[in-house]
Amino acid sequence: MSRFGGALRSEVTKITSTRMWWILAIIMVAYIAVCAGGAAALFGALGDSTNGPSISGESLAPLIYSFGPTLGYVFAVLLGALATTNEFRHQTLTPTFLATPRRGRVLVAKLVALTGAGALYGVLAMIAAVGAGAGLLLAFGIDPQLGDPDTWALVGRSVLAMALWSAIGVGLGVLVPSQVAAIVIVLAFTQFVEPILRLASSIAEWTAQIGQFLPGAASDALVGASFFSLAAGAGGGGTMLEWWQGGLVLLGIAVLVSVLGWFTSWRRDVT
Repeated sequence: MSRFGGALRSEVTKITSTRMWWILAIIMVAYIAVCAGGAAALFGALGDSTNGPSISGESLAPLIYSFGPTLGYVFAVLLGALATTNEFRHQTLTPTFLATPRRGRVLVAKLVALTGAGALYGVLAMIAAVGAGAGLLLAFGIDPQLGDPDTWALVGRSVLAMALWSAIGVGLGVLVPSQVAAIVIVLAFTQFVEPILRLASSIAEWTAQIGQFLPGAASDALVGASFFSLAAGAGGGGTMLEWWQGGLVLLGIAVLVSVLGWFTSWRRDVT
């Protein structure tokens, strides 16, 4: 346990000794706050018009708060992927493996450290989403549902989702050691490929049954709310997993990509 503790401390130090983690965090918080606050203001203003939104006030608050993981998960994935690919890029794995020859121990320590960092990102993301969203909802006379236990359950599941996304990023970084390639894959898949696949899967019931296992759909199921799932539901393809099933899907993806990375690149000679 002491040897693993040393490996874990080393991985935490690698994260906190660079500017990458807090720069990404600042960008993420600002982005989520603007989007969540803007959406709350928009729906609040529309709610005063005769053609107001069909979303009830009780349902609106969770949707606004879900901006945290819906927008922030990209930053959690990038954090995990960049923290891992930096090791290959700057060859810091060489001294790490010399100090800790058990490469499996190093990988597990990295997964634990970055999962914790992802959870921290989740907390920051929810502070931004709830802070900006609740404030604007109150300004328009809409109950922010902060006294509802379901709201705080959503917050907790959102933090868990962000932690799992960061673990997925670590696995991706191990599987694809090239930093440029890893960034391109993350951005292309999260911003273009998966949204298109989710939209296409919502066309029919049988495709929706498959689409619910996509990473983003599983994340939405774990969180329990998202505008994307709302839109898909309006189109008749709103099939979603249970929250715990969504969590298991994300965990399974993290384990799968990490194991594949272990067999393809982590065991190779890095000198």
